[in-house]
Amino acid sequence: MASPTRLVEVRQKVLKQNDLVARALRERFQEAGVYVVSLVSSPGSGKTAFLERMLTELRPRCRVGALVGDLATDNDARRLARSQAPVRQITTGTVCHLEADMVRAAIDGWDLSEFDFLFLENVGNLVCPASYDLGENLRLVLFSVTEGEDKPLKYPTIFNTADVAIVSKIDLAEACGFDRASALTSIEAVRPGMQVFEVSAKTGHGMEPFLSFLTSQASSKKARCQLAEGRV
Repeated sequence: MASPTRLVEVRQKVLKQNDLVARALRERFQEAGVYVVSLVSSPGSGKTAFLERMLTELRPRCRVGALVGDLATDNDARRLARSQAPVRQITTGTVCHLEADMVRAAIDGWDLSEFDFLFLENVGNLVCPASYDLGENLRLVLFSVTEGEDKPLKYPTIFNTADVAIVSKIDLAEACGFDRASALTSIEAVRPGMQVFEVSAKTGHGMEPFLSFLTSQASSKKARCQLAEGRV
């Protein structure tokens, strides 16, 4: 059996290699002018439904695409394809998270300059994805009203590595006795000042404020890049 020291060394090597690939991906994305958003959550949070709604609402006004990770099936990719946006599946097998090299392989053959937004839907997991940079500009962490208000307290690392929290399935809040104040307190305890959006992919509640935020972030990022390159 490998010693604990050896396991730590192997893990550090894997993460270092992932960071190198992620850095190269980030440079490619910036050069292409595409804004990349990753989505992380536990299984059953409504992540795929939320992404499908985003793709559907953004597609008439922006050029969007998505990569979706799953352990075994392409069910989520087929669901997302209903939005008519380009979608590719990443089947991870026994790996419970996406890695930068998987993303690099999946975008092979795509002209990234043809996208305004590229979404990366991670495997349903709130532990491993926290350690893996995918070269994204923005990381969203989702938890639904059906999962309990203390989710951020149980999984603080992913909330500390994410940029924005999405409380999903907000249309079910009253039915399941969701304590909104307690949930927001949990988020604040782990990540003070974190931006939070409450949404329902089913009813559309909260989608427009979030999409406005998203497009403003992308516009701001693009402007900063142009300033850095002396183009504006």
